[in-house]
Amino acid sequence: MYFTPAIIGFVRKKDNALAIFLLNLFLGWSLIAWVISLVWATSKDASPQQVVIQNHNSPAPNQPVEEKQ
Repeated sequence: MYFTPAIIGFVRKKDNALAIFLLNLFLGWSLIAWVISLVWATSKDASPQQVVIQNHNSPAPNQPVEEKQ
């Protein structure tokens, strides 16, 4: 019962399974930390975000660069 959050974290292959285990190991004796680790173990991992940077000041890669005189 004590290590339920850690077991859930490892079974679900959470990104932070080791951190969940350590929180559960050292602070799981307090009910608050145990509940936090349980919620953390059962929550969904954040999906990676893709950032697209558009630079409108430079020419497109396939366009020739015009030289200024």
